[in-house]
Amino acid sequence: MVKHQPLQVYEKQVFVSFVTGIYGCRWKRYQRSQDDSSRWECTWFIILCTSFLLLLFWAYFWIDTVIIYYYLLSQILAFFHVSLGQQLNLYWVHKIGVLATLLTTISGVVSVDDIWGDEWAILLVSLQSTAPFLHIGALITVTGISWLVAGYVVRKDRSNIQMLVLLVYILILLALYLAPLTFNCPCIMDRHSLKPRPNIIGRRGAPMLAPENTIVSFNRALQHGASCLEADVSVSVDGVPFLMRDHNLRRTTDVGKVFPSRQYEDASFFNWTEIRSLNAGQWFLQSDPYWTVETLTAKDRSRIGNQTVCSLFDMLRLAVRANSSALLNVRRPPPEHPRYRSWFMDTLWAVQKAGISQKRVTWTPDTDRGRVRGLQQSVNEKLSVKEIRQRGITSLTLHYSKTSLKDIQEYQANNVSVSVYPVNEPWLYSTLWCSGVPFVSSDAPQVLRRVPYPIWLMSHSAYNFIWISSDLVSLAIIIGIFSLQKWRMTGIQNYNPEQIMLSAVTRQSNRDVNIMKEKLIFSDN
Repeated sequence: MVKHQPLQVYEKQVFVSFVTGIYGCRWKRYQRSQDDSSRWECTWFIILCTSFLLLLFWAYFWIDTVIIYYYLLSQILAFFHVSLGQQLNLYWVHKIGVLATLLTTISGVVSVDDIWGDEWAILLVSLQSTAPFLHIGALITVTGISWLVAGYVVRKDRSNIQMLVLLVYILILLALYLAPLTFNCPCIMDRHSLKPRPNIIGRRGAPMLAPENTIVSFNRALQHGASCLEADVSVSVDGVPFLMRDHNLRRTTDVGKVFPSRQYEDASFFNWTEIRSLNAGQWFLQSDPYWTVETLTAKDRSRIGNQTVCSLFDMLRLAVRANSSALLNVRRPPPEHPRYRSWFMDTLWAVQKAGISQKRVTWTPDTDRGRVRGLQQSVNEKLSVKEIRQRGITSLTLHYSKTSLKDIQEYQANNVSVSVYPVNEPWLYSTLWCSGVPFVSSDAPQVLRRVPYPIWLMSHSAYNFIWISSDLVSLAIIIGIFSLQKWRMTGIQNYNPEQIMLSAVTRQSNRDVNIMKEKLIFSDN
């Protein structure tokens, strides 16, 4: 005799199917499980979280929207698994993607550290500028996660892990609520306290638009609002100061074609006739170091292609005509150089011959200070106010990573001018502007001239209001979510499963239900 088991009717769980389907390719009800996740799957969950955080750090510098969205979706689905009590089971395709992205990101970070290891300091500087906005974003994220945390914590059968999750969440929340107490954002200030717009120094001219240390590059810098020209000065074997950043001529000239046997020789061991015969513009058109060559007109390309090495005299004459200043980074020749003892007088003679006021010329580095009469004194190292006074220095030229709001205020209080380099981004220019820096040295004066005012500026009272209100709103939302989840879980636990089944059967004519299957049990009567 055939016996029929009572018909089992289940409502569709569309959301759960969506979560488990995309995350683990488990679209059917019988594929899912509410058993505890295996250690292997928990390990993959940790790898996924680690990869997501590392990718966020990477995206802070180089945005890759597609990968970020993919990881964000995977992370949300994983948290929903935990909240809904579903067993974690990441699909093997996702595992390959997560592992490949993790390895690629780690390789990228290591490569960047090898090439631009000194530039990691930009992270701390950028956090000063973006901290208030990152704080709001983190607050929104942690508040949203409270739904998942509450769903996991308020279950009837509580474990030590649930209590640990709740404790960690509360600690993170408290840290976020109090984080603004540690912020030191220069742009949180009263508008009337804002200093004048920093003067822009054309660092080797405008090297993004023309070859560095050439006349056309300096002309471009002046056209884009630079009030001072910065150049690297070397002295030739016959005593002519010329502009060259590198120790040899190989990168920025065609010395490999004209003097192939001398291409690795120190640039200062060439005479001025030999240096002047080299082309100093074709390398820029061929290598396109800043991806700007396509924006140049045919006339500009022709002019750049015919550039030669610039002498200090020609650069200073241009500064005189434009009524601008000059910042000279003078490199002392090696001891075996014929002009080793007279290089200073050679450079000073070029300054005097150009007719530029000595008050408009800043000399660096800090050598032969006793003979530098009338010129502005500058060094490229961070010094205390006491050392500055003892050495008679009037200005400092510092890397942006070595400056702080406190240091700048202290230098200004003691009449020490500060120039910060390299400043090529509007956000960094705005941050230094709010800090009160009077001069910035930039490779991109054409970019900074389009910043007439700091990108953002907020008073202390306004920010305190935003900070306290966002914390209170977040706290109210989180309390409401935990209360709702507690009420929801209590309702589910108090509901009789038989009533659920009978209710579903009686409403099957009015609702869209899914009949899984009818089991036939054969037995002898």
